Amino acid sequence: MSLEKYLSAYRRDLPEYLQEIKDKALLDMVPILREETEDFLNTIIALKKPKKILEVGTAVGFSTLLMYECSNREAEIITIENYEPRIEIARENINKHGNNKITLIAEDATKALKDLNGEFDLIFMDAAKGQYINWLEDLIRLSKENGVILTDNIIQNGDTLESKFLVERRKRTIHKRVREYLYKLQRDERLTTSILPIGDGLSFSVVRKKEK
Repeated sequence: MSLEKYLSAYRRDLPEYLQEIKDKALLDMVPILREETEDFLNTIIALKKPKKILEVGTAVGFSTLLMYECSNREAEIITIENYEPRIEIARENINKHGNNKITLIAEDATKALKDLNGEFDLIFMDAAKGQYINWLEDLIRLSKENGVILTDNIIQNGDTLESKFLVERRKRTIHKRVREYLYKLQRDERLTTSILPIGDGLSFSVVRKKEK
């Protein structure tokens, strides 16, 4: 038995509506959070108590609403999604359960991030992996000092660990950019970063120095 399967027996049940969204997403083969990542998000939000959360990559709204529930329905959340087939589903789920505290921006994240202002306590990114390196400066700009930036799925089912010559040719651009992103996270003096073997890999960065 795997560690993940063993620990899953001890997990607290999700609210019924969230479990229904999750089950439907899995049935429709929509990529959503792994259980270990759900647990980590819950713990970080309990510790950090964020008042403002930014999410890049809404999918159908499961992770958005999970973070909302984890914050005891107190956090204001802005979430960005550009994949048209999922936007209406996400909007329906958010409108039904978000109590007007969640704003869905339905456009390309590159434009949306540049247009955003303000500072966020927590930023969670689970979107187009090849764009992470291009979005990082805006994520740092939008983060509060001592804010947290979490990036999901940075191991890419093990591809990130492999030589580019062992990765399918069509995936090599993403492979290169994810590696560049991880390098930048570790070397940027404004950040303190740990790479966690949770789910499909999770980077955990604290923005410790903001440019004046």
